[in-house]
Amino acid sequence: MTGLGWFAAIIVGALAGWIAEKIMHSNMGLLANIGLGIVGAIVANFLLVAIVGATLGGWIGQLIVGVIGACLLIWIARLIRGRA
Repeated sequence: MTGLGWFAAIIVGALAGWIAEKIMHSNMGLLANIGLGIVGAIVANFLLVAIVGATLGGWIGQLIVGVIGACLLIWIARLIRGRA
């Protein structure tokens, strides 16, 4: 996550994963939320930099990017499992 330390990335990742879990009506645990939030933010940041050339900065920006990325990962997992 751009511009955040490890501790802040875990907190923002957990929040992003939890928000994505509520948006997508998914049922996961705390560790899955943290993982989805962090990996989702990494994926979404990569896509934003590749497409737009920049990403959102700061806590709020990374929270937004993390939520979008985590929702995307949940959607892809549901497509693979056939539960979409």
